[in-house]
Amino acid sequence: MNDGIDQAINDAFEPIATAMVNFVFYSVSFNGTDLPLIVAWLILGATFFTFYFRFINIRGFSHAIKIVLGKFDNDQRGPGEVSHFQALTTAISGTVGVGNVVHVAVAISIGGPGATFWLIVAGFLGMASKFVECTLGVKYRQTNPDGSISGGPMFYIDKGFSELNMPRIGKTMAWYYAICIMLGSLGAGCMFQANQAYVQFVNVSGGDASVFADQGWLFGLMLAILTAVVIIGGIKSIARVTSKLVPFMALLYVTTALIVIGANYEKLPYAVTAIITQAFSPEGVTGGVIAVLVLGFRRAAFSNEAGIGSSSVAHAAVKTKEPLTQGFVAMLEPFIDTVVVCTITALVITVTVFEPSMVNDGTISGVELTSSAFASVIPWFPYVLAVVIMLFAYSTMISWSYYGLEGFIYIFGPGKAAKLTFNMIFCFFIVVGCTTQLTSVLDFSDAMIFAMALANVAALYVLGPGVKRDLDVYWQRIAEKR
Repeated sequence: MNDGIDQAINDAFEPIATAMVNFVFYSVSFNGTDLPLIVAWLILGATFFTFYFRFINIRGFSHAIKIVLGKFDNDQRGPGEVSHFQALTTAISGTVGVGNVVHVAVAISIGGPGATFWLIVAGFLGMASKFVECTLGVKYRQTNPDGSISGGPMFYIDKGFSELNMPRIGKTMAWYYAICIMLGSLGAGCMFQANQAYVQFVNVSGGDASVFADQGWLFGLMLAILTAVVIIGGIKSIARVTSKLVPFMALLYVTTALIVIGANYEKLPYAVTAIITQAFSPEGVTGGVIAVLVLGFRRAAFSNEAGIGSSSVAHAAVKTKEPLTQGFVAMLEPFIDTVVVCTITALVITVTVFEPSMVNDGTISGVELTSSAFASVIPWFPYVLAVVIMLFAYSTMISWSYYGLEGFIYIFGPGKAAKLTFNMIFCFFIVVGCTTQLTSVLDFSDAMIFAMALANVAALYVLGPGVKRDLDVYWQRIAEKR
C-alpha cells in the first residue's frame, strides 16, 4: 500500500522535478567531461572573492581563531542571541553531514585520490564566499518585535538592493531565495536526513530483523519529537545543542579516523603523494585532469555550501556590534568541513582499501567503501561510523529547520503562529522522510538548495564592494589598537 502511494506521488511529481533538476544542474561538455554550470558559478564566485578580498582566507585565518576564542569582540552586550562559537557550530552542523562521509568516498571511487586535492582547493576558495555572505547576514539582519533575530540572504538581498536603489529587483530575488530555502529545508534538509538516520539505525540494530524494520513511522515519530524539543526553542535552543553535539560528533569521527590512519601509518606517505600527483595525472579516469578537477570541486561545493548562503542565516543571530567579525568566523566552516573532515575521510580510504583498479569500475559504492575502510582496522568500527552518520543527520536537520523557518518568516512575518506552523510542518516531514522513498521530491528539493546560489552569488557581486570598504576600515581600527 505504502509503496503504491510513494509511486503515485513520484509519478505525479516527476515532470516538475525533472524540469527543475535539468535547469539547476544543467551541464556543458568540457574536454569530454560534464561540467554543471551551477558548480562553475559557485567556484568562479569563490575564486573571484578570494582575489577581490586579497586572500582573506589566509590573512584573516588567525584573526578568526582569536574571535572564536574570545580574544576579539567578546562583548556579549551586542545585539543578537548566540555567541560566535554557537553560531559557528550551528552553521557547521548544517554542512558537516552525511556528505563528508559518503561523497568523498564516491569522489575517490570515481576519480581516485587526486579528487581530494581539488576538493581541498575548492574548500580553501569557498572560505572567501563564506566571509562575504556571513558578513552581509549580520550587517542586514533584523530584530523582530519579540527580540529574536532574523537574517540571511533574503534579508540582505532585500535591504542591500534597496540601498542601491534597486528595491524591486531585490524584493524579487529575496522572495525567490526564501521559497527555495523553505522547500530545500523540507526535502534535502529534513526528509533525506531523516531517511538516512532511519536506514543507518535499522542497519546497526539488526537489519531486516530489527524491531524498527518496516516501522519507519515509529522511528520518524521519535525523531520528530527529539527534533521538536530543540527547534521549538528557536536559535538559542538550537545553538545550545549544536555547541555540544558538533564538537562531540566531530571528535568522535576524527578520533576514529585517526586510529585507522595510525594503524596504517606506513602507507601515509603513499596516500599524500597519490593525492597530489594524481590530481594532475589521474589513472583510469575518463576526461583526465579536468574530470578529476570538476569532481573534486563539485563534491566540495555540495559539502560546504559556500556561495549558497544558508549558513549566513545562523551566523546572523550572533551577539556582536561588528558584522565583519562573524564573517571571519564563518571562514572556518569550509576549512573544518572540507579541508579537515573531508581530507581525513580521503586519507582513511586511501591508506586502507583503495586500489587503482576500482576507479570507475562501479563495483563498490561510497558508503560501502567508507565502511570497509573503517572495518579494515577494527571490525566494529562501522558501528561507530553508523552512530556518526546518525548524529550528522540529526544535527543537519535541526540546523536546516532554522534555515527554512527564516525563509518562512521573511514571507509570512515573525509571529509566533508562523513559527509554530513551520516547525510543525518540518516535524511532519521528518515522519514522511522515514516512511517514504520519494525520489522525485528529494531530487527537487536538492535542486532548490543549489538554486539558491543563483540569487545569492549574484547578490554577493553587487554587495561585495560595500563589504570591502567596511573591511578596509576594520583593519585600520585593528592596526590602531595594536
